[in-house]
Amino acid sequence: MAELNCQFVRPDGLLFEGAVANLVLVTYAGELGVWPGHAPEIVALGDGVVRIRRLPRDGGDEYDVVVSGGYAEVDNDGVIILADHARRVDDIDPEVVRRTRDEAIESLDEVGRDDYRSAYYERKIKWCNLLLRQAAKGAAASAR
Repeated sequence: MAELNCQFVRPDGLLFEGAVANLVLVTYAGELGVWPGHAPEIVALGDGVVRIRRLPRDGGDEYDVVVSGGYAEVDNDGVIILADHARRVDDIDPEVVRRTRDEAIESLDEVGRDDYRSAYYERKIKWCNLLLRQAAKGAAASAR
């Protein structure tokens, strides 16, 4: 079976590395499916979930990662993902994310929207909301 080499990197280090069957990137233009033999391409990542399908010999399961921003370089036998923010869906602690979001909201209120630091807090709040949406979807799916 053909396979893709995948490297998934976030600012603090390597999140995933290995051979995969295929993956679906979330880009600003929509989702992009990548299989072995894909034409070379560089895409800007959007906000959402990158879905990585493992090889049958590795269980064939899906490895989902929430991303926000970054780039992916695709060639015929591999993908390098450089994400601004990335977190495995199964590694989201909603309580910690809620506290982080609440602290960012308080900080934003303190500095005001006209302050240059407001963009940082607004981005942090947006990231936390994205994580919480994905955690809620995961909880709903596991309750079925």
